[in-house]
Amino acid sequence: MKSSLAAFLFLLVLAGCGTTPHAPYAPHAAPARITADTFRNEQDASPAAREVAFYALMLLQTGYEFGGKNPESGFDCSGLVSYTFREAAGISLEGNAASMAREGREVAVTDLRSGDLVFFNTLGRPFSHVGIYLGRGEFVHSPNSRGRVRVEKLTNRYWSRHFEMARTLLN
Repeated sequence: MKSSLAAFLFLLVLAGCGTTPHAPYAPHAAPARITADTFRNEQDASPAAREVAFYALMLLQTGYEFGGKNPESGFDCSGLVSYTFREAAGISLEGNAASMAREGREVAVTDLRSGDLVFFNTLGRPFSHVGIYLGRGEFVHSPNSRGRVRVEKLTNRYWSRHFEMARTLLN
């Protein structure tokens, strides 16, 4: 009995050593400074991406609710994004901002188009906030319990300093 338990534990240790380790988080290098010139040569977005941006604008002034996923209860940042993408583009996004940061493909801030997702580190952890890019350096998001869905500028000192990356799901 002891030998079979010892063999089992030995195999368990070997199995643990054989698993692929997870890569450590490496923050994405944001531009040194996001300025109005960053968005000078913006390209047109697809019709579906423009619909996402337009739909998000219809939700302006909706209240904030932690975990909120619809306009009746209010939105948190990921709830706003998942609701907008589902309603405007038929795309199902689940989870929080960090899990959404694994969807689609990364785009440079200089290549942003309407409907892209913009991610920020606002709580001292990677990808803790998400918004929807509108164009011309602006994005819509549900900020926090003291705010409502609103439009902000990426050139704002706070947002440019906390910007992490952008991802596209539609272009």
